[in-house]
Amino acid sequence: MSRLHTDTIFALSSGSLPAGVAVVRVSGPQATFILEQLVGSVPAPRQAALRTIRTRNGIVLDKGLVLSFPAPNSFTGEDCIEIQLHGGKAVVAGLLAELDASDDCRLAEHGEFTRRAMENGRMDLVEVEGLADLIAAETEMQRRLAVEHSAGGLSDRYSGWADRLTRARALIEAELDFADEDDVPGSVSQQVWADMAELQKELSVHLAGAAFGEIVRDGLKVVIAGAPNSGKSSLLNALARREVAIVNDIAGTTRDVLHVDLDIEGYAVRLYDTAGLRETEEVVEREGIRRALHAVSAADVVLSLAEIGLPAQQDFPTLSGKVFRIGTKLDIRESSADYDVCLSSTTGEGLDKLRLLILGHLRSYGDGSSLSLPSRLRHRKLLQEATDWVARAAASSQESLDIRAEYLRLASQSLGRITGRVDVEDLLDVIFSEFCIGK
Repeated sequence: MSRLHTDTIFALSSGSLPAGVAVVRVSGPQATFILEQLVGSVPAPRQAALRTIRTRNGIVLDKGLVLSFPAPNSFTGEDCIEIQLHGGKAVVAGLLAELDASDDCRLAEHGEFTRRAMENGRMDLVEVEGLADLIAAETEMQRRLAVEHSAGGLSDRYSGWADRLTRARALIEAELDFADEDDVPGSVSQQVWADMAELQKELSVHLAGAAFGEIVRDGLKVVIAGAPNSGKSSLLNALARREVAIVNDIAGTTRDVLHVDLDIEGYAVRLYDTAGLRETEEVVEREGIRRALHAVSAADVVLSLAEIGLPAQQDFPTLSGKVFRIGTKLDIRESSADYDVCLSSTTGEGLDKLRLLILGHLRSYGDGSSLSLPSRLRHRKLLQEATDWVARAAASSQESLDIRAEYLRLASQSLGRITGRVDVEDLLDVIFSEFCIGK
């Protein structure tokens, strides 16, 4: 998959400025030559050396550490250099301006370093997506999931399945082409279809973990719903531990969907406050209620709030998630068994029980002991395709072997699209546009 790039690219690859240290990365055929122009002598490969960094006119920009990574043993698979200098805005701007003034390199595009790494066989598409998720990770479980993907754990599993499909197809082709030869196995049904039945089970089990993988990556969507003045905004503020929503005794204060992110035992939880559900002729409030019902329909969990002693709303149209009945205002009401949790946003009583309730629901998807799971809709769709083709091949005993082998080829192709081995050019621009410039 290696692709030769004739241009050399550069970018700031560290965080926002100012900072203690900034890292500027250069990759491409002119990388070593550019380093010589900036610092004079180039250090031995993969050994840091302190050098004075100068412009072409000899003006000192800074002193810093420089490293060189000759191809193919670099992140991109090309000649690559890194310059570590002080992270002042003027210092970095001076170096970037010097690089930009050179005819030998240009500023990198979003994700271009990582794209070159993929095109040069240093990473596959699942590892690329895992790296993007690792950079964006905000919770411990998101970090663990991203590390599993970026380190190649998921890719190894898919490659193993693809190898089994290739072997099965080879045995089928051998029986079709060399049926009269003594060294060709005579019973494809025993050697191939038993393994394909087992592979189908493995794919199905893996696919069943997709919901958990997507929730770990994207966060559990929890929507607070209920009648006006049932304590929705107060609960949002209490769980967020800050004033996110306006709290007022006037019914209909919340008109739009408010959102805050929580970290519950390492899991990302996306918490949404919504407009109070009631009949109204007020135009803006009606729009708020429409948005509230839309949020409910897309939720993984709905917290149906009601003041203790009053019935919680039970009827949510198009609801697909789990509903928990939450009794509020425990500071002025008696606890009741009619609710899954009774709480007070004012005193904090019952909030820990609510967090445990949400955590328990999260863990019902999976225990998190293994995060070698699909985590994107793209993964899930292609895995479903592969599973369906394997199932169709195994069940089509009345069809010819060449047709059944074609089903296995299509299954292998679906797996290949996950890792980027086949037919993914249309995805690459979208995926790499999510990266920052220096990555």
